[in-house]
Amino acid sequence: MENDVSTIVLKDEDGNEVEFEVITKFDIEENEYVIVASMEESETEAIALKILKDDDGNDILVTVEDEDEFELIAEAYGAIFSEDQLN
Repeated sequence: MENDVSTIVLKDEDGNEVEFEVITKFDIEENEYVIVASMEESETEAIALKILKDDDGNDILVTVEDEDEFELIAEAYGAIFSEDQLN
C-alpha cells in the first residue's frame, strides 16, 4: 500500500461502501499494518488491518484476529503516537 494514501473505501458486512481515514501505516517485522477510522461515524474507534497480497500481487486488507498480534499492533500504535506528541 502506498504511504501517501489518506483515505480508503471498504465494504461493511452489509456490502455498503464506507470511507475510512488512514491514521497511520507501519511495519512490524515482515508484516504491514494500517490503522483506519470511519469518516462517517464520529463514535467509531480505530480499526487495525493487516495488509496482505492476493494471488495477483494486489493489496488486500484483513482484520487482525490473533490476540497476540493485535497486542503488538496496539503497542506499536501507542509508541508511534507517544513519539509524535514529544516532537
